[in-house]
Amino acid sequence: MKNWIEAARPRTLPLALSCIFMGTFLAGYQGVFDGRVFGLACLTTILLQILSNFANDYGDTQNGADSLDRVGPQRAVQSGEISPESMFKAIIIFGVLSLVSGILLLYFAFRQANLQAFWWFLGLGLLCILAAYTYTAGKKPYGYAGLGDISVLIFFGLVGVLGSNFLFTHRFEAVNILPALSCGFLATGVLNLNNIRDIESDTKAGKFTIPARLGKQKAIVYHWILLALAALSILAFALMRGDISWYFLIAFPLFLINAIKVKKLDNPDPLLKQLALSTLFFVILSGLSMLF
Repeated sequence: MKNWIEAARPRTLPLALSCIFMGTFLAGYQGVFDGRVFGLACLTTILLQILSNFANDYGDTQNGADSLDRVGPQRAVQSGEISPESMFKAIIIFGVLSLVSGILLLYFAFRQANLQAFWWFLGLGLLCILAAYTYTAGKKPYGYAGLGDISVLIFFGLVGVLGSNFLFTHRFEAVNILPALSCGFLATGVLNLNNIRDIESDTKAGKFTIPARLGKQKAIVYHWILLALAALSILAFALMRGDISWYFLIAFPLFLINAIKVKKLDNPDPLLKQLALSTLFFVILSGLSMLF
């Protein structure tokens, strides 16, 4: 059980939930909330994140990125603690669980709305499951081509925030793209730290992430840009709305600390958890800014 819990990577879950929280806070700001939708959205997101982590463990071992040269935490399949066959079965199980949870979510979200929205979101859910698996698994994983960053920006930012918000409100407001981008840029920052840590092993395995292409120093500059864009996005949202508080500014020093430390540390692994938790803290402060 310990091996399975470690393979699920619990420290990634706060980051996955951040986009759901942001979408929910935006819905509350718009005067809408449903506890069943919120609970099922969180459950579905957790299941999808665990599915993604299992697929990453499985795929990186199969494709050579998780090897003895790896700097970060030991992975379950690579170390032999969990067999590839068992991990693949777990991927299928969590894919089915994600689908079932997602269908329940859509039922409660759209049971009194246009049926067309149900089918659109079901297709989006299937795309999320496919994206979670093919990031590092399969014959041509898109993460190995350096497309992980744009995928994280889309799914942890735009899809996660705007999609969850739509489940409550059944409408789209263009200004909400800004807080969605802030979540997406921060999530991409977490991925960037992971990829900076793994530059050498990824390069040897032919996994051409953005840090592997840019080199460590330019990847650090890229990290600063991601954090700055996240801050600018939420600032622009606050200025455009004009009627929300500025509690979210309390989280900005945490991002600055992260940006400074990534330049100083040879191994940025400790900063992944710090940025993930800082992102969740930032989202909660953003919610307070909207509601109070």
